[in-house]
Amino acid sequence: MTARSTRRPSTAKPRTRTSRLAVAGAVAVAGSLLLTACGDQTDDTKKEGGGEATKAAAPLFDQLPKAIQDKGVVRVGSDIAYPPVEFKDGSGKTVGIDPDIAAALGKQLGVTFDFQNGTFDTLITGLRSKRYDMAMSAMTDTKDRQNGVDSETGKKVGEGVDFVDYLTAGVSIYTKKGDTQGIKTWADLCGKKIAVQRGTVSEDLAKDQSAKCGAKKIAIEAFDNDLEAQTRLRAGGADAGSADFPVAAYAAKTAGGGKEFEVVGEQVEAAPYGIAVAKDNAQLRDALKAALDAIIKNGEYQKILDKWGVAAGAVTAATVNGGS
Repeated sequence: MTARSTRRPSTAKPRTRTSRLAVAGAVAVAGSLLLTACGDQTDDTKKEGGGEATKAAAPLFDQLPKAIQDKGVVRVGSDIAYPPVEFKDGSGKTVGIDPDIAAALGKQLGVTFDFQNGTFDTLITGLRSKRYDMAMSAMTDTKDRQNGVDSETGKKVGEGVDFVDYLTAGVSIYTKKGDTQGIKTWADLCGKKIAVQRGTVSEDLAKDQSAKCGAKKIAIEAFDNDLEAQTRLRAGGADAGSADFPVAAYAAKTAGGGKEFEVVGEQVEAAPYGIAVAKDNAQLRDALKAALDAIIKNGEYQKILDKWGVAAGAVTAATVNGGS
């Protein structure tokens, strides 16, 4: 859930099990779609208040906190540079898996979801300061994040957050196409350079593996977002990159018409993506859980995952704090 690219928060001792996912093929590229859930909505769809007709059609509207009912808007913190999970299309609209799911949740809740761009490692701080009502950004649900513990230092840094888990994804390595240099596993990166997004499981896995490499350490270059890491690899400044599998597969499918990158080896560290909500906002958390269960039941959730080619990561029911 991090949780980005991985978009997951780092863990002190990353697990090394192979992914539960067996996502076949690359992520499909869907047509650009303007969503009522995204931060680039028209003025009409961003107006506060959903209107009486919208509220009447939304079965879960009454489960929302009164303040959100009155505004008709849920403010979503998101690092919108992580295709296909959330990104800007060619016209500047916010699209992707997360905005699509948020739009479907909005139908159940009778509100719109306003995606507001922020750096991934500041999203939890934004929840604490009440800048956002929730964070939805391929963020991995972990116990450290639930408990407000800094995974690098082990120190308490806040009250933590609750998660509503909505997708499962693992971590992949990718290289320039046709130039894998024999890289298939994390151990194969010893003595090489990897480009990753800062504050993610990819960075943490690289650090953990480098400590096992003896004299041939891994040179790790960390960036603010995954697109910058891809650019570094593309330019020849790294031997490999790492990201959540949906992101790595999407890059391999789309970058340079599919001619720039390829995914190598197996996924590892399969874990749930979660919608993060402040601990003192249990009513919103529970409303989101109910809405997610509703779209799973009515089939909208499955259609969204099929559209983006990530159906193997589907959950069968919404779970609160299911991460480990």
